[in-house]
Amino acid sequence: MQFRQQALARLQSPEELDLPVRFARPQGRLVLAVAVVAMVAASVWAVTGSVTSTVTAPAVLTHGQGSYVLQSPVAGQVTAVLAKQGERLPADSPVLEVRTERGDTVVRTLDAGRVTTLAADVGQIIRTGADVAAVEKVSGSDDPLYATVYVPAESAAVIPARAAVDLTLQSVPSQEYGVLRGRVKSVDRAGQSALQIAAFLGDSQLGEQFTKKGRPVAVTVELEKSSATKSGYAWSSADGPPFPLTSMTLASGSVRLSDERPLDWLLP
Repeated sequence: MQFRQQALARLQSPEELDLPVRFARPQGRLVLAVAVVAMVAASVWAVTGSVTSTVTAPAVLTHGQGSYVLQSPVAGQVTAVLAKQGERLPADSPVLEVRTERGDTVVRTLDAGRVTTLAADVGQIIRTGADVAAVEKVSGSDDPLYATVYVPAESAAVIPARAAVDLTLQSVPSQEYGVLRGRVKSVDRAGQSALQIAAFLGDSQLGEQFTKKGRPVAVTVELEKSSATKSGYAWSSADGPPFPLTSMTLASGSVRLSDERPLDWLLP
């Protein structure tokens, strides 16, 4: 009889409108709220956000005019070294004295600059055309430094004007001092051979190293200056390293190619 009364009561009120209904537990509401917030944030980022595309390549700090390799015009024995490594010399300055069958010959600089490498010693026998020194073309001690980034040819064409560049120097711990800041100044139109790179940097080994995967394109980067740092250039950290920068410092350059919108990936 009791079950019959319950059945009749259910028939009289099939929707049970008189009973409270729990739509969700508090935990479920929290999960739903988090999901809604995440979806809204993702939608906003898809419309307004961007993903940075970069290319990373080897780089080296140089002065704007580069360097040149000084070669001996004669064959013979080196009898005197007349210059010192690191010395600044005017054009036509004596570097070596070489004794030949016809007498002594003095090897002189071609252009004014700083001797970065001396590759000959007293008593050494050298041949005609031998590399005896590398000279960096500088006109004064205040000449600014630039970075030359050797970018793969397929990436060079899409580098925008004044693109931002971050340089990680081998001689500067990036975890402590950050990266060096710069902007693209110019992009060469053609790839460079090992000989061309060696002629500009005054180092044949770097020429071979930078062309192992093909002829790269030289990208000249103008370093951002800062009066607040010891080096005189801007870093991602506040102070940068507590020492000045020198030319021929090897680095890795990260060039920003473009900022791509995520929405472009989703829409055909």
